[in-house]
Amino acid sequence: MATIVLSAAGMALGGSVLGLSMATLGRAAGATLGRVIDQRLLGGGSEPVETGRIDRFRLTGASEGAAIGKVYGRMRVAGQVIWATKFNEAVATSGGGKGAGPTAATTEFSYSVSLAIALCEGDITHVGRIWADGVEIARADLNMRVYSGSQTQSPDPKIVAVEGTKHVPAYRGTAYVVFEDLPLAQFGNRVPQFTFEVMHPSEEAASAGTSDIARLVKGVALIPGTGEYSLATTPVHLSASFGESIAINVNSPSGGTDLTASLDSLEGEMANCKSSVLVVSWFGDDLRCGDCDIAPKVEQTEIDAEIMPWRVCGQGRAGASVVPQLEDRPVYGGTPADASVVEAIQDMNSRGIDAVFYPFVLMEQMVGNSLPDPWTGDTGQPTLPWRGRITTSLAPEQAGSVDGSAAAEAEVAAFMGSAAVSDFSVQDGVVSYSGPSEWRYRRFILHYAHLCAAAGGVAGFCIGSEMRGLTQIRGAGGSFPAVAALKTIAAEVRAILGPDCKIGYAADWSEYHGYQPVGTADKLFHLDPL
Repeated sequence: MATIVLSAAGMALGGSVLGLSMATLGRAAGATLGRVIDQRLLGGGSEPVETGRIDRFRLTGASEGAAIGKVYGRMRVAGQVIWATKFNEAVATSGGGKGAGPTAATTEFSYSVSLAIALCEGDITHVGRIWADGVEIARADLNMRVYSGSQTQSPDPKIVAVEGTKHVPAYRGTAYVVFEDLPLAQFGNRVPQFTFEVMHPSEEAASAGTSDIARLVKGVALIPGTGEYSLATTPVHLSASFGESIAINVNSPSGGTDLTASLDSLEGEMANCKSSVLVVSWFGDDLRCGDCDIAPKVEQTEIDAEIMPWRVCGQGRAGASVVPQLEDRPVYGGTPADASVVEAIQDMNSRGIDAVFYPFVLMEQMVGNSLPDPWTGDTGQPTLPWRGRITTSLAPEQAGSVDGSAAAEAEVAAFMGSAAVSDFSVQDGVVSYSGPSEWRYRRFILHYAHLCAAAGGVAGFCIGSEMRGLTQIRGAGGSFPAVAALKTIAAEVRAILGPDCKIGYAADWSEYHGYQPVGTADKLFHLDPL
């Protein structure tokens, strides 16, 4: 409309200059101005719009004849482009047409490319993190294959499909990666500058008849043993308010959960490591064994995850206790949810990694507590003490200690609790508990024995560790009641997990220097070495 009106107005205002009629020029000027206004008010009409198209396509630097780098240990390298396809251009058109408020036809151009980048001399063990233009990116977002540079590696199938079988080398002795159909839109329609974290064990050690540490390690401990969802393979989010979602167990750009990223790195960096200790912690609140509760705890009780609500041994988040706080922050992470423990065991089993389950006791006493110290008789137990300090109400060397009496046996029995194997039931991978409403050691160990069985089993199970003070307590007649109780638990755990599962107790031998276990105590530490 404005085009018509201003065109007429421009023609009316036109006169004659030097004998030339200005009506035509006025009409053209008015029409041009009106057209701009119409497009502002009514849309772009049928004028086509093109986005994303590029004039030239450049690959990242590739130097012919450049030396191949050599990596020792762990390094970040850029590599050299050794092969690339022509870029693929995809075109998509949307919009256009007439009617009320016509829209412009928009044509979008997108590009992809396949390329191979040589990293260094092989044989590498792992490619870890990846950066594009200095920004770490998730490996899951890339269709990438890694060739370690072995002397037996085969040509890449994408390169073979493009170039033909007779024209493709296997690049043996050279570690390289292949990106297949890499989308370039996120990089501004160009190939970014890639850098890679590369691990390469020492070759000198192998030539000397020994092995590099990366090949020598056969087992590791997976810690920390706390964090409500630290062991989950499912990404878990908490929503404190409407529209807010906080990732709890995804803390790396790799795209996977923390556990998945850790196990991926373990497999890549230590190929001979086929065993891992899986640590899961409950919390003890007193060094006096007869008064010590051992229970699972959470970091907060207000918000739960929809996809995996926190639940441990029949206890939900709302009814659980909170781990100690320091400056409004939890001192420890919470106990891992049962569902996350099951996921971790199943993931390790699927990778061929033998899981050795390790129930761990963390003590939670904080500064200023008023609990009697059994080792000194004073008020106030040490801050976050070692579980090896758990003992009788007064330690054996203290005057008035019950050590060596039936009272000591009663205190140990109270620490162990009365939970029985029959108090637990398993349905659809969930372990339920119907026994006494106490949080004691037997409930702790037997719960996880059932949970490990529900997850598909584990290679080993540790019924306890480093409870030096507890296992030295003597009962009437010189017996060791804690040792006898642990041997009973070991037999029950074996019945739950089967004869192929190794059952043991982990003693801290450095703490036993100069101490010779007596009688049945000596047998405990050799039940079934892990």
